[in-house]
Amino acid sequence: MTLIGPSLVTFLCALGVVFAVDAVLPYGAANALSIALASGSVVAMSQCLLLAARPAFLEPVFGGLDRMYRVHKWLGISAMALMIGHQLVEPHFKRWTPETTIGELGGEVGEFALYGFIGLILVSWFKRIPYMNLEIPYQLWRLSHRLTGVLFAIVAFHQLFTDKPIAAGTPLSLYLNAFCIAGLCAYAHTELLSQRLSQREYEVSQIVPRGRVTDLLLIPRSKPLRWKPGQFAFVSSPDVGMVEPHPFTIASAPRDTGEIRFAIKSLGDWTRRLPGTLRRGMRVVLKGPYGRFNFRKGRKHQLWLAGGIGITPFLAWAESLRSTEPWTIHLVYCVTSPDEIIGLDVLESAKARNARFSFDVVISTREGRLTARRLIDGAAFPIKDADMYYCGPVGLRTAVERDLEAMGQSPRSVHSELFEFR
Repeated sequence: MTLIGPSLVTFLCALGVVFAVDAVLPYGAANALSIALASGSVVAMSQCLLLAARPAFLEPVFGGLDRMYRVHKWLGISAMALMIGHQLVEPHFKRWTPETTIGELGGEVGEFALYGFIGLILVSWFKRIPYMNLEIPYQLWRLSHRLTGVLFAIVAFHQLFTDKPIAAGTPLSLYLNAFCIAGLCAYAHTELLSQRLSQREYEVSQIVPRGRVTDLLLIPRSKPLRWKPGQFAFVSSPDVGMVEPHPFTIASAPRDTGEIRFAIKSLGDWTRRLPGTLRRGMRVVLKGPYGRFNFRKGRKHQLWLAGGIGITPFLAWAESLRSTEPWTIHLVYCVTSPDEIIGLDVLESAKARNARFSFDVVISTREGRLTARRLIDGAAFPIKDADMYYCGPVGLRTAVERDLEAMGQSPRSVHSELFEFR
């Protein structure tokens, strides 16, 4: 994971704080503290909106869209905390600047924005309500994100028109105004333009339910998506009311026909509706691709570990394997029961095509949970000299890494993507 992205957003927030202290300290330490907290909050909120627009050029800076989303989440939490601090340490500038009607309005709407942000960020923060078996619906979670931009517009009004003895041309004013404009432009792009840009229309060629997994094969209606094995795309089907885009890993390698395959597990309302709603010939919209999960940047010896539906990026990788590939790869695919296995034909074909590729399927109801000893014995190379690529439940990865470390076989590096976006 690269630290460039998190370091950059932290620096930009800190710079806003520095500008605020420099501009306001002559008017008292308490006022300087309050405006410093507010400035950091405005810059953090603006960057939240910028990252929510999913600019592709920033993916390398953060190490992938998944990590951009994690930074986005913590920026929102930080913005809320700074905003609360600003409210608690309320600034007082009556000695230096007269009150105006618009300034008074700016102060009032700022307080409204504070409570609105607290509500929206709490909804965004929690996927499930603590201590209760109650999951926040995805539609409500998504709506909370869409309304954040409206509240940010109120914050921008508040910071621009609230009465304060700071000239419009000071570094602080210019800095905050620039971030307000950038955040509002990013929000407008997300809500108005992104639906028309960077999306591709596909048609359902085949849809096959396999237990809790739906095998979805799509063919392009327009210019096909261009992706690399291991990447993911956002999927929606507006014609049947499934308008919220959901991220899914592409389970196939690029093909000359432009067709693309997904294996989607039923985990929520949207995915449960999928097999009963989509039919052959229906339109599906894809946006992407995203992600930087790429085994071809790794070491010569590689261990691939998949848990359940986490097999999807490895299916794409296996399909893309050529006979001349130099990597020696061992894949371990963990499932609970035999009916969960998907893509076995893809793995068998890759094994037949490339003698340096092997795989092992572990069925926990028959054989017990995966052990570090089985990983070590199954690979044709010492795991301590290999890279490990992982996709699946966090608990499985934690247990495997702990047991390998105890046996002195910790991989040289571990690569994974953070597919929990909320």
